Amino acid sequence: MASFDFSSGRKPITAFSLASLTDIVLLLLIFFLLTSSFVTQNGLRVDLPDVASAAPLEQQYVAITIDGDGAFFVDEQQTARDSLATAIAAVRGDREALAVYADSSASIAGLAAVASAASALDMRVSIATEAVAVE
Repeated sequence: MASFDFSSGRKPITAFSLASLTDIVLLLLIFFLLTSSFVTQNGLRVDLPDVASAAPLEQQYVAITIDGDGAFFVDEQQTARDSLATAIAAVRGDREALAVYADSSASIAGLAAVASAASALDMRVSIATEAVAVE
């Protein structure tokens, strides 16, 4: 019986090309960047109250932060309670809404001061909260 030699005499390729793997990683990166939701982080850390459902805030708003000590911050700049309306008017631009980031231990008097300033400037007020799972 005759023996056939089907080998071509060439050595097999031992190098692995990473070009296709790089393409897949790039496509996955683009997919996750496009499908992820970007959350606006407030510069000051406050303990937001928990609620069953939280409505998303508009993209165009003036951020008002009330910390646990009752200090007011307008777009991360500390402001006195008496000059709240003036500070909001200075940074307002074309924004029509306020987003209030109040610490859960802040008093209702702070929220009333922000609501009063918003009323004087004819602006809407939204209160930032953190959503918790309802069982």
